[in-house]
Amino acid sequence: MKSGYSEGMQSGDNARTPGRCDLHTHTQASDGMQPPAENVRLAYEKGLAAVAITDHDTVSGVAEALEAGIQYGITVVPGVEISTRAGGKEIHVLGYYIDTQQELLLSRLEEQRNTRLGRNEAILEKLRGLGIKITMEQVLAGMGRELKPDESVGRPHIADELVRLGAAVDMRDAFDKYLAEGAAAYVSPPRITPEEACRWISEAGGAAVLAHPGIYGDDELVRKIAQGSNLRGIEVYHSDHGPAEHRRYLALAEEFGLIITGGSDFHGARQGVVFHGDIGSVNVPTAVLEQLKAGRS
Repeated sequence: MKSGYSEGMQSGDNARTPGRCDLHTHTQASDGMQPPAENVRLAYEKGLAAVAITDHDTVSGVAEALEAGIQYGITVVPGVEISTRAGGKEIHVLGYYIDTQQELLLSRLEEQRNTRLGRNEAILEKLRGLGIKITMEQVLAGMGRELKPDESVGRPHIADELVRLGAAVDMRDAFDKYLAEGAAAYVSPPRITPEEACRWISEAGGAAVLAHPGIYGDDELVRKIAQGSNLRGIEVYHSDHGPAEHRRYLALAEEFGLIITGGSDFHGARQGVVFHGDIGSVNVPTAVLEQLKAGRS
């Protein structure tokens, strides 16, 4: 097992312990609620030594976060979360310490966002077929700001509008009824494979980590991905993981020699509810940062 520690920390642990980092947060660049600099400020207030910016299929929030890291005196890890598909499921791969200026990576991520755009329109079409009057113009207006270049709209934005329209009680209800896998308006477009995402990350000089394996509900698929890809790590600790998942994925990390990572998957608060977890509520020692740097291809 490639680790300098034995366990991560979940909600209820002392998140202000020095030398900890949250390696999974989202900003307004994808489907988070805060500007990148705000994520860094919140991480600083929680006493974290480092925070990663891992937006979906974009790195447009990284530069602002890096500047804020200098201001607040904490480390900002440049990252991304790439959407893939395998075994009939949407699988996410995190990339750390990537070259966020690499033209090849930027063009590949743009293709990913174009796929997301088509997916969003298909979701809205399904929702209209269910009798819900919803348009992309409404979703964008509900964001309360202009969408910047290289930013993208995600399902949480659509969920927000469903709540505003009264079609759902809250974010969780919107996902359960309409947007989660298997729900009434769920759409799964063609995606690259996890193996391809690992290659993209490697070619951009980064280390690839499998995100929240417990969410997929298929440990055989997780094992298959670990065996057949250029993964460097696995997100053992996550807001949606419990002790049973920790044990299983620690064992898998041991078996495949994977770096153990963890993060809150912070998206901010919608309708007063923090989506996944608050910044720092799941964290790992900063020793993992050197492991990720060493694990880059």
